[in-house]
Amino acid sequence: MKKVVSIVVAVLFSFVAIADDYQKYVEKYADIAVKEMKRTGVPASITLAQGLLESRAGLSPLAADGNNHFGIKCHNDWDGKKMYHDDDANNECFRVYKSAEESFKNHSDFLRGRDRYKSLFELPQDDYKAWAHGLKEAGYATDPRYAHKLIKLIEDYELYEYDKDVKVTLKTPRQEETPVLIPQQERSSNYKETIALSLRRELYSQNGVPCIYALEGESYSSIAASQGLFLRELLRYNDLKEDMPLEKGTIVYLARKKQEGPVGQYVVDTEGETLYRIAQRFGIRYATLQQLNVLLLGKTLEPGDTVRLRK
Repeated sequence: MKKVVSIVVAVLFSFVAIADDYQKYVEKYADIAVKEMKRTGVPASITLAQGLLESRAGLSPLAADGNNHFGIKCHNDWDGKKMYHDDDANNECFRVYKSAEESFKNHSDFLRGRDRYKSLFELPQDDYKAWAHGLKEAGYATDPRYAHKLIKLIEDYELYEYDKDVKVTLKTPRQEETPVLIPQQERSSNYKETIALSLRRELYSQNGVPCIYALEGESYSSIAASQGLFLRELLRYNDLKEDMPLEKGTIVYLARKKQEGPVGQYVVDTEGETLYRIAQRFGIRYATLQQLNVLLLGKTLEPGDTVRLRK
């Protein structure tokens, strides 16, 4: 009888220790997960649940030795440090990061930048159950109970609370009055000119460039008007020459894109991919992307083709 009691007590202590490790992990990385949610739209609850599950609350060899909290493998587009670990197969290649924060950032970019996960970003940001099942259906993990495990972690540790009230909105009232600088010689004592900008909508960032996602029925001209931009200016930001209707969810940049992508290379993984779509996805100028990939110009991109995103 004493032996049975001892075993029960040991099991209870084990559960308490695990719960404590998991809670400490959440407290340690919640701010980073929320920051990534603001930057990319990946729910903080999903990020934290995946981190808990994939890294065993930061205690797995991948996390402890390589700062890899999400079990992301090397793939063809990874040129950083590597480590090898048995997973679905023996001695598989995994990414090594300089810090846990770099791992969290790469996880967000990994989901954001691959076609197989594109449909996730059409889901409500606070629907963690839909995101969990969507990740499983998109092939993030082979475990048939992967979605259920994520959902249980989110509910056990109330991770859904981190999805609330963190949407990125420009902090303005109904409109913001922005003074226009008038040359000194044209000013008078009672002269004042302002531009009224309607800015009440979610703002995201890709590759450090502010962007939004089109709503149903929008066009570049309607977005330009709502954001206080000239149409030609907005078209130039998005490497276009004329206005057109937009499909719901199309990314629209509100500033000039960068001349380098956020990662070194992108490996095409679906049919019908184009350099322009890749430029939009990664926030890099189309002309720059063409210069970096001269051999791909005029070619129909195929799965497995490697596209350079920076010099």
